[in-house]
Amino acid sequence: MNKIILFCALVVFSTSTALAETLKSKEDKLGYSIGLNLSSGLQDLMDEVKMNKKMIIKGFQDGLLKNEPLITPKEFKEVMGELQAEMKAKQAKMQEKRMKMQGELGKKNLAEGKAFLAKNGKKKGVKTTASGLQYKVIKAGTGASPKATDEVETHYKGTLIDGTVFDSSYKRGQPVSFPLNRVIPGWTEALQLMKVGGKSQIYVPSDLAYGLNAPPKIGPNSTLIFDIELLSIK
Repeated sequence: MNKIILFCALVVFSTSTALAETLKSKEDKLGYSIGLNLSSGLQDLMDEVKMNKKMIIKGFQDGLLKNEPLITPKEFKEVMGELQAEMKAKQAKMQEKRMKMQGELGKKNLAEGKAFLAKNGKKKGVKTTASGLQYKVIKAGTGASPKATDEVETHYKGTLIDGTVFDSSYKRGQPVSFPLNRVIPGWTEALQLMKVGGKSQIYVPSDLAYGLNAPPKIGPNSTLIFDIELLSIK
């Protein structure tokens, strides 16, 4: 609602003959810039809800000049309540639509992930644990293996099963340290199977990764692939 009021100020003042046609001061530029910025927010609301633009200006003028309102406090409260209810209903509908799309995408990703793991598990050097985690040792380490309560330092690259890279400490040029019991279950399990100095490629089913709550760049129920290098145990 504050955006509506501020935008109305822009409309009123911009249509007033008292306003200069050019911006002569820093205050002029600041006010004009804020008005332009806020106008986009009001336009979004006007695209969703039908309203009389002239009455927006009239309402702002009466409020600013302390004129007698054309609407009673009770009517005002009812109108604003109806607007809030309408916006809330639209948001709920949009959320429902997003959840439905998320669910459909999740089913697709889950099926593709299961097919990938079934095929991948038959490849030479790939081992599958009781949890369903798959891993392949690229380089055997010679140091100690971490416990779930340890903090480890790693380099890694994460990809989707289609090869899309969604995260990489190598690309950032800086290894990452974290408590092993505060990451996804697939990582907690896989790192305990490694030794310091070792490198592995792990294949993480969605239930050992992010499941339906995965970030958008990963997608719901996605099976993930990580190239991991265990640098040290802290």
